Amino acid sequence: MTYIVGVTGGIGSGKTTVTDRFASHGIEVIDADVIAREVVAPGSDALKQIAEYFGPEVILPDGALNRAQLRSLVFADSDKKEWLNQLLHPLIRHRIEDALQAARSDYCILVAPLLLENQLQALVDRVLVVDVAEETQIERTTRRDNNSREQVAAIIDAQITREERLAAADDCINNELPLPEVYDQVDALHQQYLKLAKR
Repeated sequence: MTYIVGVTGGIGSGKTTVTDRFASHGIEVIDADVIAREVVAPGSDALKQIAEYFGPEVILPDGALNRAQLRSLVFADSDKKEWLNQLLHPLIRHRIEDALQAARSDYCILVAPLLLENQLQALVDRVLVVDVAEETQIERTTRRDNNSREQVAAIIDAQITREERLAAADDCINNELPLPEVYDQVDALHQQYLKLAKR
């Protein structure tokens, strides 16, 4: 089994910048968000079950999941949210486990925004947190996604706190620094992970 580093961080913390740098060293990156989209792809069994439970309005004309519509339905109703989590979490976890098994690089990375919230840290050997101040998260996400400050603040509130995340970290990257310095941090950790993986 390959040595696995779990990468997490709040919304807008810059996880992609960090994982892209690891990938440039030939390290395989398994993205939980990509897998979460794949399990509800058009024609998938999970999507059929979601449409049966929530009704046809959660399906777009092209057959894809209407994420915004689904989000608004589960956000307001904890029972519906629980039903959806019961359906999707095991499917996503199974796919993640398969992808980790198949990884062939010296070590691999599992990037998951909700690594800690969804207890996915049980699948990894080490936890790396990409960290920025909350104000930076809000600024970057509103710029990137055209969301309002309120929307972004609500997403941040729904995730675990920055303090809880940092308390669970084996390693931390400060992503407030200029990009070359962020890359230096990644490159140093890459060397460290190669050594850990050899053990």
